[in-house]
Amino acid sequence: MDTYKFLLDLALILLSTKVLGLVSRKFFMPQVVGALLAGLILGPGVLDVISQTDFINKTAEVGVIVLMYCAGMETDVQELKKSGKASVVIALMGVIIPLAGGYAVAMFFNRPGLIETNAACSVFLQNIFIGVILTATSVSITVEALKELGKLKTRAGNAILGAAVIDDILGIIALTVITSLADSSVKVWVVLLKIAGFFVAVIAAGFLFYQFFTRWSRKSEKGMRRHVIVSFVFCLLMAYMAEDFFGVADITGAYLAGVIISLTIKKDYIMSRFDTLSYLYLSPIFFASIGIKAALPKMSYAVVVFSVILTIVAILTKMAGCGLGAKLCRYDNDQALQIGVGMISRGEVALIVANKGEALGLMDQYLMGPIVIVVIITTIIAPILLKPVFRKG
Repeated sequence: MDTYKFLLDLALILLSTKVLGLVSRKFFMPQVVGALLAGLILGPGVLDVISQTDFINKTAEVGVIVLMYCAGMETDVQELKKSGKASVVIALMGVIIPLAGGYAVAMFFNRPGLIETNAACSVFLQNIFIGVILTATSVSITVEALKELGKLKTRAGNAILGAAVIDDILGIIALTVITSLADSSVKVWVVLLKIAGFFVAVIAAGFLFYQFFTRWSRKSEKGMRRHVIVSFVFCLLMAYMAEDFFGVADITGAYLAGVIISLTIKKDYIMSRFDTLSYLYLSPIFFASIGIKAALPKMSYAVVVFSVILTIVAILTKMAGCGLGAKLCRYDNDQALQIGVGMISRGEVALIVANKGEALGLMDQYLMGPIVIVVIITTIIAPILLKPVFRKG
Protein backbone atom coordinates (compact mmCIF):
# COMPACT_ATOMS: atom_id res chain seq x y z
CA MET A 1 0.00 0.00 0.00
CA ASP A 2 2.92 2.38 0.71
CA THR A 3 3.72 2.24 -3.01
CA TYR A 4 0.83 4.61 -3.69
CA LYS A 5 1.32 6.93 -0.72
CA PHE A 6 2.84 9.50 -3.07
CA LEU A 7 -0.71 10.08 -4.40
CA LEU A 8 -1.93 10.95 -0.90
CA ASP A 9 1.12 13.17 -0.36
CA LEU A 10 0.41 14.95 -3.63
CA ALA A 11 -3.25 15.51 -2.74
CA LEU A 12 -2.35 16.89 0.70
CA ILE A 13 0.30 19.22 -0.72
CA LEU A 14 -1.94 20.64 -3.46
CA LEU A 15 -4.90 21.14 -1.10
CA SER A 16 -2.94 22.61 1.82
CA THR A 17 -0.85 24.96 -0.30
CA LYS A 18 -3.98 26.34 -1.96
CA VAL A 19 -5.95 26.72 1.29
CA LEU A 20 -3.08 28.37 3.17
CA GLY A 21 -2.27 30.45 0.09
CA LEU A 22 -5.79 31.88 0.20
CA VAL A 23 -5.43 32.48 3.95
CA SER A 24 -2.17 34.34 3.28
CA ARG A 25 -3.93 36.52 0.73
CA LYS A 26 -6.62 37.34 3.31
CA PHE A 27 -3.85 38.76 5.48
CA PHE A 28 -2.50 40.76 2.49
CA MET A 29 0.54 38.52 2.00
CA PRO A 30 1.67 36.73 -1.20
CA GLN A 31 0.20 33.23 -1.56
CA VAL A 32 3.67 31.72 -1.72
CA VAL A 33 3.95 32.34 2.05
CA GLY A 34 1.01 29.99 2.59
CA ALA A 35 2.62 27.34 0.37
CA LEU A 36 5.82 27.50 2.41
CA LEU A 37 3.89 27.24 5.68
CA ALA A 38 1.91 24.28 4.31
CA GLY A 39 5.12 22.31 3.76
CA LEU A 40 6.42 23.30 7.20
CA ILE A 41 3.19 22.18 8.92
CA LEU A 42 2.89 18.90 6.99
CA GLY A 43 6.59 18.04 7.34
CA PRO A 44 8.67 16.51 10.16
CA GLY A 45 9.00 19.90 11.83
CA VAL A 46 5.31 19.95 12.96
CA LEU A 47 2.74 17.24 12.06
CA ASP A 48 5.15 14.82 10.34
CA VAL A 49 2.44 13.73 7.88
CA ILE A 50 4.72 13.97 4.85
CA SER A 51 8.44 13.26 4.73
CA GLN A 52 11.04 13.82 2.03
CA THR A 53 10.77 11.28 -0.77
CA ASP A 54 12.55 10.90 -4.06
CA PHE A 55 9.27 11.69 -5.85
CA ILE A 56 8.81 15.00 -4.00
CA ASN A 57 12.47 15.99 -4.38
CA LYS A 58 12.59 15.28 -8.11
CA THR A 59 9.23 16.92 -8.81
CA ALA A 60 10.29 19.95 -6.76
CA GLU A 61 13.47 20.19 -8.84
CA VAL A 62 11.43 20.25 -12.06
CA GLY A 63 9.13 22.78 -10.40
CA VAL A 64 11.90 25.28 -9.67
CA ILE A 65 13.32 24.79 -13.18
CA VAL A 66 9.93 25.63 -14.73
CA LEU A 67 9.50 28.56 -12.34
CA MET A 68 12.82 30.11 -13.37
CA TYR A 69 12.14 29.27 -17.03
CA CYS A 70 8.90 31.28 -16.82
CA ALA A 71 10.79 34.11 -15.08
CA GLY A 72 13.23 34.16 -17.99
CA MET A 73 10.38 34.39 -20.51
CA GLU A 74 8.89 37.32 -18.59
CA THR A 75 12.18 39.20 -18.43
CA ASP A 76 12.42 42.49 -20.28
CA VAL A 77 15.66 41.87 -22.19
CA GLN A 78 16.23 45.57 -22.95
CA GLU A 79 15.84 46.44 -19.27
CA LEU A 80 18.09 43.50 -18.35
CA LYS A 81 20.80 44.90 -20.64
CA LYS A 82 20.50 48.28 -18.95
CA SER A 83 20.81 46.72 -15.49
CA GLY A 84 23.71 44.43 -16.48
CA LYS A 85 26.51 46.45 -14.86
CA ALA A 86 24.31 47.31 -11.90
CA SER A 87 23.51 43.60 -11.38
CA VAL A 88 27.23 42.83 -11.11
CA VAL A 89 27.75 45.51 -8.45
CA ILE A 90 24.59 44.51 -6.55
CA ALA A 91 25.56 40.83 -6.58
CA LEU A 92 29.14 41.60 -5.53
CA MET A 93 28.06 43.72 -2.57
CA GLY A 94 25.40 41.13 -1.75
CA VAL A 95 28.15 38.52 -1.40
CA ILE A 96 30.90 40.49 0.36
CA ILE A 97 28.81 41.99 3.19
CA PRO A 98 26.91 38.78 4.16
CA LEU A 99 30.19 36.85 3.98
CA ALA A 100 31.80 39.30 6.43
CA GLY A 101 28.72 39.33 8.67
CA GLY A 102 28.42 35.54 8.82
CA TYR A 103 32.13 35.19 9.57
CA ALA A 104 31.94 37.75 12.40
CA VAL A 105 28.97 36.03 14.09
CA ALA A 106 30.54 32.58 13.73
CA MET A 107 33.88 33.85 15.04
CA PHE A 108 32.20 35.17 18.20
CA PHE A 109 30.18 32.00 18.97
CA ASN A 110 32.43 29.23 17.62
CA ARG A 111 34.86 29.03 20.57
CA PRO A 112 35.26 27.10 23.83
CA GLY A 113 32.64 28.03 26.41
CA LEU A 114 29.96 28.83 23.83
CA ILE A 115 29.78 26.44 20.88
CA GLU A 116 32.41 23.73 20.53
CA THR A 117 32.35 21.92 17.18
CA ASN A 118 34.09 18.80 15.95
CA ALA A 119 34.54 19.68 12.28
CA ALA A 120 37.63 18.23 10.60
CA CYS A 121 39.01 21.58 9.40
CA SER A 122 40.28 24.62 11.32
CA VAL A 123 37.97 26.97 13.22
CA PHE A 124 38.89 29.78 10.80
CA LEU A 125 37.66 27.77 7.78
CA GLN A 126 34.48 26.82 9.65
CA ASN A 127 33.73 30.47 10.37
CA ILE A 128 34.44 31.52 6.79
CA PHE A 129 32.14 28.75 5.56
CA ILE A 130 29.24 30.06 7.67
CA GLY A 131 29.76 33.37 5.88
CA VAL A 132 29.77 31.58 2.51
CA ILE A 133 26.39 30.02 3.35
CA LEU A 134 24.94 33.49 3.98
CA THR A 135 26.02 34.65 0.50
CA ALA A 136 23.49 32.28 -1.08
CA THR A 137 20.30 33.67 -2.65
CA SER A 138 17.23 31.66 -3.61
CA VAL A 139 15.52 34.01 -6.03
CA SER A 140 12.79 31.50 -6.96
CA ILE A 141 10.73 32.57 -3.92
CA THR A 142 11.12 36.22 -4.87
CA VAL A 143 10.21 35.49 -8.50
CA GLU A 144 6.89 33.91 -7.51
CA ALA A 145 6.07 36.81 -5.17
CA LEU A 146 6.95 39.41 -7.82
CA LYS A 147 4.85 37.61 -10.44
CA GLU A 148 1.94 37.60 -8.02
CA LEU A 149 2.41 41.33 -7.38
CA GLY A 150 2.85 42.10 -11.09
CA LYS A 151 6.30 43.62 -10.44
CA LEU A 152 8.61 41.14 -12.18
CA LYS A 153 9.16 43.40 -15.21
CA THR A 154 9.99 46.52 -13.19
CA ARG A 155 13.46 48.04 -13.11
CA ALA A 156 14.01 46.63 -9.62
CA GLY A 157 12.62 43.22 -10.65
CA ASN A 158 15.05 42.95 -13.56
CA ALA A 159 17.94 44.02 -11.35
CA ILE A 160 17.03 41.30 -8.83
CA LEU A 161 16.95 38.63 -11.56
CA GLY A 162 20.25 39.76 -13.07
CA ALA A 163 21.94 40.01 -9.68
CA ALA A 164 20.63 36.57 -8.69
CA VAL A 165 22.25 34.93 -11.72
CA ILE A 166 25.59 36.62 -10.96
CA ASP A 167 25.17 35.87 -7.24
CA ASP A 168 24.95 32.19 -8.15
CA ILE A 169 28.26 32.41 -10.01
CA LEU A 170 29.98 34.33 -7.20
CA GLY A 171 28.62 31.83 -4.68
CA ILE A 172 30.12 28.95 -6.65
CA ILE A 173 33.49 30.72 -6.75
CA ALA A 174 33.39 31.44 -2.99
CA LEU A 175 32.42 27.84 -2.23
CA THR A 176 35.17 26.53 -4.51
CA VAL A 177 37.82 28.74 -2.91
CA ILE A 178 36.92 27.63 0.64
CA THR A 179 36.63 24.00 -0.50
CA SER A 180 40.04 24.14 -2.18
CA LEU A 181 41.57 25.28 1.13
CA ALA A 182 40.14 22.18 2.83
CA ASP A 183 40.56 19.78 -0.11
CA SER A 184 43.69 20.06 -2.25
CA SER A 185 42.07 18.08 -5.09
CA VAL A 186 39.74 21.02 -5.87
CA LYS A 187 41.32 23.54 -8.27
CA VAL A 188 39.93 27.08 -8.37
CA TRP A 189 41.19 27.79 -11.89
CA VAL A 190 39.31 24.75 -13.23
CA VAL A 191 36.05 26.07 -11.78
CA LEU A 192 36.62 29.55 -13.21
CA LEU A 193 37.35 28.00 -16.61
CA LYS A 194 34.11 26.00 -16.41
CA ILE A 195 32.08 29.11 -15.57
CA ALA A 196 33.57 30.98 -18.54
CA GLY A 197 32.85 27.94 -20.71
CA PHE A 198 29.25 27.92 -19.51
CA PHE A 199 28.56 31.44 -20.77
CA VAL A 200 30.26 30.70 -24.09
CA ALA A 201 28.08 27.58 -24.43
CA VAL A 202 24.92 29.56 -23.55
CA ILE A 203 25.66 32.19 -26.20
CA ALA A 204 26.38 29.53 -28.87
CA ALA A 205 23.40 27.30 -27.97
CA GLY A 206 21.08 30.28 -27.59
CA PHE A 207 22.02 31.73 -31.00
CA LEU A 208 21.59 28.39 -32.80
CA PHE A 209 18.30 27.57 -31.07
CA TYR A 210 16.90 31.06 -31.69
CA GLN A 211 17.68 30.85 -35.41
CA PHE A 212 16.16 27.36 -35.69
CA PHE A 213 13.08 28.11 -33.59
CA THR A 214 12.31 31.42 -35.31
CA ARG A 215 12.43 29.92 -38.81
CA TRP A 216 10.51 26.82 -37.78
CA SER A 217 7.82 28.88 -36.04
CA ARG A 218 7.22 31.00 -39.13
CA LYS A 219 6.89 27.95 -41.36
CA SER A 220 4.72 26.00 -38.92
CA GLU A 221 1.82 28.19 -37.82
CA LYS A 222 -0.24 25.09 -36.97
CA GLY A 223 0.63 22.59 -34.28
CA MET A 224 1.41 25.18 -31.61
CA ARG A 225 1.80 22.46 -28.98
CA ARG A 226 4.93 21.25 -30.74
CA HIS A 227 6.51 24.63 -30.09
CA VAL A 228 5.82 24.25 -26.37
CA ILE A 229 7.38 20.79 -26.27
CA VAL A 230 10.49 21.81 -28.22
CA SER A 231 10.98 24.90 -26.07
CA PHE A 232 10.70 22.80 -22.90
CA VAL A 233 13.24 20.31 -24.25
CA PHE A 234 15.59 23.25 -24.80
CA CYS A 235 15.00 24.42 -21.22
CA LEU A 236 15.75 20.98 -19.75
CA LEU A 237 18.88 20.56 -21.85
CA MET A 238 20.15 23.99 -20.77
CA ALA A 239 19.47 23.14 -17.11
CA TYR A 240 21.21 19.77 -17.47
CA MET A 241 24.19 21.30 -19.30
CA ALA A 242 24.62 24.00 -16.63
CA GLU A 243 24.60 21.59 -13.68
CA ASP A 244 26.28 18.51 -15.11
CA PHE A 245 28.92 19.95 -17.46
CA PHE A 246 29.82 23.28 -15.87
CA GLY A 247 28.84 23.01 -12.20
CA VAL A 248 26.50 26.02 -12.42
CA ALA A 249 23.02 25.78 -10.84
CA ASP A 250 20.43 24.18 -13.14
CA ILE A 251 18.01 27.06 -12.46
CA THR A 252 20.54 29.45 -14.02
CA GLY A 253 20.50 27.42 -17.22
CA ALA A 254 16.68 27.30 -17.13
CA TYR A 255 16.41 31.06 -16.56
CA LEU A 256 18.73 31.85 -19.49
CA ALA A 257 16.76 29.43 -21.70
CA GLY A 258 13.63 31.42 -20.81
CA VAL A 259 15.39 34.69 -21.72
CA ILE A 260 16.22 33.24 -25.15
CA ILE A 261 12.60 32.10 -25.66
CA SER A 262 11.41 35.60 -24.67
CA LEU A 263 12.98 36.89 -27.90
CA THR A 264 10.85 34.59 -30.11
CA ILE A 265 7.42 35.29 -31.60
CA LYS A 266 5.81 32.36 -29.72
CA LYS A 267 6.77 33.67 -26.28
CA ASP A 268 3.26 34.59 -25.10
CA TYR A 269 1.69 31.29 -26.14
CA ILE A 270 4.47 29.20 -24.59
CA MET A 271 4.41 31.23 -21.38
CA SER A 272 0.66 30.81 -20.97
CA ARG A 273 1.01 27.02 -21.16
CA PHE A 274 3.82 26.87 -18.62
CA ASP A 275 2.07 29.25 -16.24
CA THR A 276 -0.82 26.77 -16.07
CA LEU A 277 1.48 23.79 -15.51
CA SER A 278 3.45 25.63 -12.84
CA TYR A 279 0.40 26.93 -10.95
CA LEU A 280 -1.54 23.67 -11.12
CA TYR A 281 1.13 21.16 -10.19
CA LEU A 282 4.83 22.01 -10.01
CA SER A 283 5.10 25.23 -7.99
CA PRO A 284 3.02 24.01 -5.00
CA ILE A 285 5.24 20.93 -4.68
CA PHE A 286 8.43 22.98 -4.91
CA PHE A 287 7.42 25.50 -2.26
CA ALA A 288 6.00 22.84 0.05
CA SER A 289 9.18 20.77 -0.31
CA ILE A 290 11.23 23.59 1.23
CA GLY A 291 9.05 23.50 4.35
CA ILE A 292 9.13 19.69 4.45
CA LYS A 293 12.95 19.74 4.54
CA ALA A 294 12.95 22.08 7.53
CA ALA A 295 13.35 19.60 10.41
CA LEU A 296 15.13 21.16 13.38
CA PRO A 297 17.59 19.08 15.42
CA LYS A 298 17.94 19.53 19.20
CA MET A 299 19.92 22.64 20.08
CA SER A 300 21.53 24.06 23.21
CA TYR A 301 20.81 27.54 24.57
CA ALA A 302 24.02 28.93 23.00
CA VAL A 303 23.10 27.47 19.61
CA VAL A 304 19.59 28.98 19.82
CA VAL A 305 21.06 32.43 20.54
CA PHE A 306 23.54 31.91 17.70
CA SER A 307 20.61 30.98 15.40
CA VAL A 308 18.67 34.14 16.25
CA ILE A 309 21.63 36.47 15.75
CA LEU A 310 22.73 34.68 12.56
CA THR A 311 19.21 35.06 11.14
CA ILE A 312 19.11 38.78 11.90
CA VAL A 313 22.55 39.24 10.35
CA ALA A 314 21.50 37.18 7.31
CA ILE A 315 18.53 39.49 6.69
CA LEU A 316 20.26 42.81 7.37
CA THR A 317 23.49 42.07 5.48
CA LYS A 318 21.67 41.07 2.28
CA MET A 319 19.46 44.15 2.48
CA ALA A 320 22.43 46.40 3.25
CA GLY A 321 24.78 44.82 0.71
CA CYS A 322 22.37 44.67 -2.24
CA GLY A 323 20.72 47.97 -1.29
CA LEU A 324 24.11 49.70 -1.13
CA GLY A 325 25.07 48.18 -4.48
CA ALA A 326 21.82 49.53 -5.96
CA LYS A 327 22.49 53.01 -4.55
CA LEU A 328 26.01 52.96 -6.03
CA CYS A 329 24.36 52.30 -9.39
CA ARG A 330 21.98 55.25 -8.97
CA TYR A 331 18.78 53.43 -8.12
CA ASP A 332 16.52 55.55 -5.93
CA ASN A 333 15.90 54.72 -2.26
CA ASP A 334 12.67 52.80 -2.90
CA GLN A 335 14.24 50.68 -5.63
CA ALA A 336 17.33 50.00 -3.50
CA LEU A 337 15.08 48.78 -0.68
CA GLN A 338 13.08 46.60 -3.10
CA ILE A 339 16.26 45.02 -4.46
CA GLY A 340 17.66 44.46 -0.97
CA VAL A 341 14.47 42.75 0.22
CA GLY A 342 14.21 40.72 -3.00
CA MET A 343 17.62 39.13 -2.35
CA ILE A 344 16.96 38.12 1.29
CA SER A 345 15.65 34.58 0.73
CA ARG A 346 18.24 31.80 1.15
CA GLY A 347 15.86 28.89 0.45
CA GLU A 348 17.13 25.53 -0.71
CA VAL A 349 20.37 27.06 -2.03
CA ALA A 350 21.73 27.63 1.49
CA LEU A 351 20.76 24.07 2.50
CA ILE A 352 22.59 22.63 -0.51
CA VAL A 353 25.72 24.64 0.30
CA ALA A 354 25.53 23.65 3.99
CA ASN A 355 25.12 19.95 3.17
CA LYS A 356 28.09 20.08 0.83
CA GLY A 357 30.21 21.76 3.50
CA GLU A 358 29.20 19.21 6.11
CA ALA A 359 30.19 16.36 3.77
CA LEU A 360 33.62 17.96 3.28
CA GLY A 361 34.16 18.54 7.00
CA LEU A 362 33.78 22.33 6.75
CA MET A 363 30.84 22.45 9.14
CA ASP A 364 29.80 20.43 12.18
CA GLN A 365 26.36 18.79 12.05
CA TYR A 366 25.68 20.60 15.33
CA LEU A 367 25.41 23.86 13.36
CA MET A 368 22.87 22.57 10.84
CA GLY A 369 19.99 23.69 13.11
CA PRO A 370 20.90 27.40 12.89
CA ILE A 371 21.21 27.15 9.10
CA VAL A 372 17.74 25.57 8.86
CA ILE A 373 16.33 28.42 10.98
CA VAL A 374 17.98 31.00 8.71
CA VAL A 375 16.49 29.27 5.67
CA ILE A 376 12.97 29.07 7.14
CA ILE A 377 12.80 32.68 8.36
CA THR A 378 14.46 34.34 5.35
CA THR A 379 12.35 32.28 2.96
CA ILE A 380 9.10 33.27 4.66
CA ILE A 381 9.96 36.89 5.44
CA ALA A 382 11.16 37.81 1.93
CA PRO A 383 7.75 37.55 0.18
CA ILE A 384 6.04 39.13 3.20
CA LEU A 385 8.26 42.21 3.00
CA LEU A 386 8.14 42.48 -0.80
CA LYS A 387 4.51 43.61 -0.91
CA PRO A 388 4.84 46.72 1.31
CA VAL A 389 8.19 47.81 -0.18
CA PHE A 390 6.88 47.58 -3.75
CA ARG A 391 3.63 49.28 -2.79
CA LYS A 392 5.66 52.10 -1.25
CA GLY A 393 7.81 52.33 -4.36
